[in-house]
Amino acid sequence: MCRTQNLVTVAEISSGRYSQCVTVGRHILAADEPESLGGHDTGPTSYEFLLAGLGACTEITLQMYAERHNWALRRTTVKLQHEEIPAAEGTSRIDHFHRIIYLEGDLTEDQRLRLFEIAGKCPVSETLRHAAIVESKLAGAVASQAQR
Repeated sequence: MCRTQNLVTVAEISSGRYSQCVTVGRHILAADEPESLGGHDTGPTSYEFLLAGLGACTEITLQMYAERHNWALRRTTVKLQHEEIPAAEGTSRIDHFHRIIYLEGDLTEDQRLRLFEIAGKCPVSETLRHAAIVESKLAGAVASQAQR
C-alpha cells in the first residue's frame, strides 16, 4: 500500500539560532533546540516531534482497533522517551525508543494484551523498525542523492 502524506515544510525563522517554522498542511508549529544546545527552546526538538508522531500513531491505532471490536477503551495515554545506546560491537549506536502505554476502560486482560500487541503494529512503529530511504534533492540541481 502506498501512503501519501501532507507536505511538510520546515523553514528557518529569525527568532533564534535553531528556531524553525514547521508547516504541516494547515497547521503551523515551532521547532527548536533547548537552550543547553544553543537554541531558545521555542518548540519541540526534532526527536520530540518523532516521539510525538510515534505516540499519536500508537494511540490512534489502538482507538481504531478498539472501536472496530466494540471494546470499552475509554482513554489511552502513551509516554515515550528516546535514547541512543551502544551497539553490540561497540563502534556504532542504536536508537532505542521507550514506550509505556496506559489503557483505561473496562477491558479484559486478553483485550489489554491484544491492544498491546496491536500497538507494536502501528504504521510509525513499523517504519521505525524497518530500513528507510531518505531521498534528498538540492533545489535547482539535477542530481539527487539517496541517503540510507
